[in-house]
Amino acid sequence: MNRDNAAATGTRSPFSFCVEAFRHPRAVGAVAPSSRALARALVHPIRDRCGGPLTVLEVGAGTGAVTRTILDVLPPASRLDLVEVSPTFVARLRDTVRTATVSVDIHRTEIEEYRTSRAYDVIVSGLPMTNFDPAQVSGIMARFVRLLRPGGSLTYFAYRGTRPARRVFAGSAEARRHAAVDSVMRSYQRAYAIGQRTVWRNLPPARVWHLRRPGAA
Repeated sequence: MNRDNAAATGTRSPFSFCVEAFRHPRAVGAVAPSSRALARALVHPIRDRCGGPLTVLEVGAGTGAVTRTILDVLPPASRLDLVEVSPTFVARLRDTVRTATVSVDIHRTEIEEYRTSRAYDVIVSGLPMTNFDPAQVSGIMARFVRLLRPGGSLTYFAYRGTRPARRVFAGSAEARRHAAVDSVMRSYQRAYAIGQRTVWRNLPPARVWHLRRPGAA
């Protein structure tokens, strides 16, 4: 279920991403790998937190495009947990983190099944929320909020223009489901959003949202 982050330019085998997208079209939810510009926008809450070590969770880590950017900006002694369900992508992630200078654990599971007692400073999500049912999206977003420390940040993205495309090409039932998911996401944006931006240098262009759990950081 969990994956929308794919290989950035320079990844060894972009073909593996295409294979996974074909096998799991609702789960991967992408037509092309995430760009470096999108990865940089997603990790902004990590760069924005100066000071000591951070505890970060990436959900739907894919082949590691965003993971590599996270590792580039994490302070020393930080911790990174990766949640990814695809065995193909997990194998790629193991290669990606082999030389990491911070502590990294890879969990082959879905976020609903992920068990941890940790609280996170930052959660980075690559899940294709608009591919899921509204109730599932509501549960995932509630889980994200619970996993954040007070003052912690959630960052995620959604492709622009997907709702009109579904209305035209996928039929009315899919359009209604997509609209219901949008309604769930808007409720969390109203409650927790602190900023958003569009990344045009991605295929397709994507809007990145930054949410924050209330409380002292």
